[in-house]
Amino acid sequence: MNKIKITVIFMWVLIGVFQVSAQQKLKLHYDKPAANWNEALPLGNGRLGAMVFGNPQKEELQLNEETVWAGEPGNNVPKNVFSDIEEIRKLIFEGKNKQAQDLANKTFPRQAPKDLNYGMPYQTVGSLWIEFPGHETYSDYYRDLDIEKAVSSVSYKVNGVIYKREILTSFSDDIILVKLTADRKKSISFTLSASSPQVLNSSRTQDNKLFFEGTTGSTDNKIGKVKYVGEAICTQKGGKLTATADKLSVSDADEVIIRIAIATNFKNYQDLSANPTEKAAEVLAKASKKSYAESFKNHVTAYQKYFNRVSLFLGDSPQSNKTTDVRIKEFASAYDPQLVGLYFQFGRYLLISSSQPGNQPANLQGIWNHKLNPAWDSKYTVNINTEMNYWPAEITNLSEMHQPLFSMLKDLAVTGKESASEMYHAKGWNMHHNTDLWRMTGVVDGGFYGLWPMGGAWLTQHLWQHYLYTGDREFLKEYYPVLKGAAQFYLDVLQEEPENKWLVVAPSMSPENTYEKSVAVSAGTTMDNQLVFDTFNNILNASKILEKDKTFADSVAVALKRLPPMQIGQYSQLQEWLHDWDKPDDHHRHISHLYGLFPSGQISPFRTPQLIEAAKNTLIYRGDVSTGWSMGWKVNWWARLLDGNRAFKLIKDQLSPAPTESKGESGGTYPNLFDAHPPFQIDGNFGCTAGITEMLLQSYDGSIYLLPALPDDFKNGKVSGLKARGGFEINMEWENGKVKQLMVKSALGGNCRLRISSDIKLTGKIQLKEAVGENTNFFYQTELIKEPLINEKAVLKGFKTPDTKLYDFNTTAGKTYIFKVE
Repeated sequence: MNKIKITVIFMWVLIGVFQVSAQQKLKLHYDKPAANWNEALPLGNGRLGAMVFGNPQKEELQLNEETVWAGEPGNNVPKNVFSDIEEIRKLIFEGKNKQAQDLANKTFPRQAPKDLNYGMPYQTVGSLWIEFPGHETYSDYYRDLDIEKAVSSVSYKVNGVIYKREILTSFSDDIILVKLTADRKKSISFTLSASSPQVLNSSRTQDNKLFFEGTTGSTDNKIGKVKYVGEAICTQKGGKLTATADKLSVSDADEVIIRIAIATNFKNYQDLSANPTEKAAEVLAKASKKSYAESFKNHVTAYQKYFNRVSLFLGDSPQSNKTTDVRIKEFASAYDPQLVGLYFQFGRYLLISSSQPGNQPANLQGIWNHKLNPAWDSKYTVNINTEMNYWPAEITNLSEMHQPLFSMLKDLAVTGKESASEMYHAKGWNMHHNTDLWRMTGVVDGGFYGLWPMGGAWLTQHLWQHYLYTGDREFLKEYYPVLKGAAQFYLDVLQEEPENKWLVVAPSMSPENTYEKSVAVSAGTTMDNQLVFDTFNNILNASKILEKDKTFADSVAVALKRLPPMQIGQYSQLQEWLHDWDKPDDHHRHISHLYGLFPSGQISPFRTPQLIEAAKNTLIYRGDVSTGWSMGWKVNWWARLLDGNRAFKLIKDQLSPAPTESKGESGGTYPNLFDAHPPFQIDGNFGCTAGITEMLLQSYDGSIYLLPALPDDFKNGKVSGLKARGGFEINMEWENGKVKQLMVKSALGGNCRLRISSDIKLTGKIQLKEAVGENTNFFYQTELIKEPLINEKAVLKGFKTPDTKLYDFNTTAGKTYIFKVE
């Protein structure tokens, strides 16, 4: 056997070891039905969502369709506010902060004026009920969610008969499928019905089909105009099907397949002219031509196309045999590394299930919501939450899941021209801290919470990050106008502040935080400066790559040089505002000025040691326990600070039982692994999945850093399929905290720079060379950061970095490179 064959065989053996070991026990499982919504199990195919309760006597499938929102097409941009915005700016620059806030509150009141709205809620379709007579008493109960196949199952025994249910939201057929079986013939009898909290709703039967339909409710002075239609049919082996006015009944069947389709009149954010009845009927008719076995196989294949790209194994323990709710309760005191691996993959499962190409992006609850007026309307909150939803997309090899967010950005770049022009007399486009299905871009929640014109700046970072990971030039060309429009807005609205003559955004705020009692509105907040810095650098790089708009780029470059530097305040902290107003006893959930540490890469242990120390001090002041999304963000920050044990401590805090109360800021995890604010928000799930990845691999700082923040609890492990910038895919195994073997697959070619512990040496067919100078790979360039201004009272003790070395090797597109420790 020649050397090439040996190498190929070794490579596939290595891949097999990674995946076989890593993909074990990827199930959430329980020994009792769900007692409430936070114990039900989520299924989704991007468009349709279902929560499965698993009650033997009366199964509930709580249903969602991604376009079932209140309201109708229209923006929420107020008229005639530019003069007030100019006056607010003037008051801020004169130091009259309270007067500026009072005017902001008056101009943008907390309650929406009659002629505007503050965003519409995402709403439930309702529930399907499958009622089984005589199943009140049961034994041998089991239910699960298999996130390797995206299927939920329930089994139990009644009068000696074993009953089973299998439920999925089909990725291939775009319907919900339920399979009911029993191990004794003629044992399946049930009734199927529908209900909804929508004010306008009805259900009926026709031609042995169950129809349920409705129109979304009214809120914020607008009547909902989204109409939905659901259609369910039963196909049974043996037995009898009968229909009453609003129920289907099956008696004495051997097996039953229930197929459910849902459609709405939504075409796009401007058009509600679709026919939901025809859409649902067409989808259901097409899906019904396939056998359940074929549909099941196609569904699993379509799902695993994405899910199987990444595997993770952090170890195992007897805890993995316990039910998921018990494992959460015991996680703080029992060694259970497999729960961390399950939680990581559950985040990927949720992203695949709530954000498919061609659909709407994942909202504050993904696609799972059982209310008409959910917390925060379950909208798109873009001062952190929507962005956090997509942090795992590139790094965990789910780039396609990013597409719905990109499509929404195209819409916002249209609707956002109205807010930019009308409110700020500026070119380009902008939005504030919320949007919804209708792509509104005006202020939401008044001048105290909502006067933050930075939503477009943050969202467009996802466009640039996608390019850095994929190198897709055609994508960059397609979305260049969106990037340019965001930069145009800030080029127009930047104001010269009087003290240092820096260019700053005003009015704005550091999201949801205050520096004086009941005063948030300000100018030149650190986060704003960081966001504009990234927005300007992105368009400068894109302009150069595409050879476009040199004159515009020159203007951006001039403005970029006049942005404020980051500042280190009197408490040795990274300042949150332009002035040193931070308080060391502030434990606010938002730590927005650490955006520069993550998800941006402006602050680095190796390039900006003073800023990294100041960021660490800020994080220590703020504390650990907070809302679920805040703790998810902190996992990523501590990983960037190269402190794996502290990052893992945050994961432990997050993987603790969520409180039963429906409000608060205590975080935690519900029995179904959903993140708690409380109540449920999905962003914490995605934040922790991204954070676990950042503990294992980072590629923002000019190199691919292997195991940058590995906690002591994960000394041995394996991972495959993680992505790094420049189209690199990484598989690795480690022992005693050190890389043991490594596989790098290059999609784009070019220089690959690795940062690894200095006490190991990797060898392979290609020799690694010690790196010299800047990385020649464009995707790894770093932007020059201004030296920080440091308060004379600050005491910086230095930040100790691990002992590492940088190595380079050249790659060819499409080739794989294998290394192992000598």
